Amino acid sequence: MTTTEDIIESKPVAKLRPAGSATPKPAQQPAGPFEVVAEAHRPTVRDALVTGLLVIYPAFAAVAAIIAGLFLTSAGSL
Repeated sequence: MTTTEDIIESKPVAKLRPAGSATPKPAQQPAGPFEVVAEAHRPTVRDALVTGLLVIYPAFAAVAAIIAGLFLTSAGSL
């Protein structure tokens, strides 16, 4: 039977690799169902337009919300 002293005294020993050795290679696995497969392709005009819309639309929506809020607060004071 294993006692608590046996577990505490049997500390794992860290095994370090030499600094000059090669690092282990990552496992080559296919992309999972929620991962995007990395494809080597050049950016297209479509990519630039989608990125622009994703950046510009929220900025315009925020400005429009601020203007609408200012308009509504000034309309309430009349």
